[in-house]
Amino acid sequence: MSKWILAGVVVVAAAAAFVAWPFLNVVETGRTPEYPDLQPRSYTQPPARVAREVEAAVTALPAWELTGSGSGPGGFAVQAVRTTRVFRFSDDVTVHVTGSGGGSEVSVRSSSRVGKWDLGQNARNVRELLGELDRRLR
Repeated sequence: MSKWILAGVVVVAAAAAFVAWPFLNVVETGRTPEYPDLQPRSYTQPPARVAREVEAAVTALPAWELTGSGSGPGGFAVQAVRTTRVFRFSDDVTVHVTGSGGGSEVSVRSSSRVGKWDLGQNARNVRELLGELDRRLR
């Protein structure tokens, strides 16, 4: 009897996951229609300052690792890896900081290394990073 209950719970959980998250493994601000709330952020600070704060945010967040950064004519880029707690999956996160008016615009892309369905993890990565950046700059 209990094995049938467990099987039922697994089936219901799988169905809920299928309905809850879109079937994708890359999320990018302003470019993923499945997550219309995830849009590039504008800040009043100059790009160099915002890029430093992105690096500081990545360093401060648990399960995040800063893997690189650089600048060029197009602005600043910051590379990071976010590792999930349970299965230790790694997601690659790239942040672009460009000048916009008198301030900066930030776009974020999070991509799974494994699988074709992230169960919403990449969107959570983007939200987590932007939340920390908002806390630091607003």
